[in-house]
Amino acid sequence: MDRVIVDVREEDEFAAEHVEGSINIPLSKIEKSGKGVFQHINHKPISIMCRSGKRATLAMDTIRRLNFIDTKDDVKVYTGGILEWKAQGHPVVVKKLNHLPILRQVHLIAGAMALTFALLGYFVNQNFVFGAAFVGMGLAFAGATGTCLMAILLAKMPWNASNDNLTQETCTAGTGTINCAK
Repeated sequence: MDRVIVDVREEDEFAAEHVEGSINIPLSKIEKSGKGVFQHINHKPISIMCRSGKRATLAMDTIRRLNFIDTKDDVKVYTGGILEWKAQGHPVVVKKLNHLPILRQVHLIAGAMALTFALLGYFVNQNFVFGAAFVGMGLAFAGATGTCLMAILLAKMPWNASNDNLTQETCTAGTGTINCAK
C-alpha cells in the first residue's frame, strides 16, 4: 500500500496489533499531537484507521475542524478499520496483551453484576434488585461526572500492573471522550 496509515486507536490497542509501518496517533491525543504529524506527512495519500471505522471518522472530523490537512490532500477513512484490513488478508504485526482493556473490564464486571443481582432478585429475594440498582447508579454517575470508580479500582489490580497506558485508558473509560490529559 502506497498510502500512509494513521492508526487512531489507543496505544495499548496499537501495541497489540497494527499494520506494519503505520503511525499511531491515539484519538485521545490527536488535538495535541496531530498537527505536527500531519504537517510532516502532508501531500501524501493518508488512510486513517481504527478498529472498525468509528473513531477514524471522529478523527477525520477533528483533523478537518482543526485544519491539520489541506482540503485538497488525499485523506480518507479506511472503512471497516483493522478488522476489515485483516478480513481482506492483509498482514498485521501482533503482540499478545496480558489483559483486557480497562473499559472492557468495566463492561464485563458491571454487566455480570447487574445480571447476577437481577437473577438473585427474581429467584432468591427481591431485595437483591437494589444491587442491580447500585450498579446502574454507578454507571449513571460515571456517565454524568466522567469519573468511573470501577475503572480506577480495576487500574490498581495486579493483572493491570504491566500496562504503561493505564492513566489514559482509565480516563478514556471514565469520560468517554478524547480529551483526557495525562
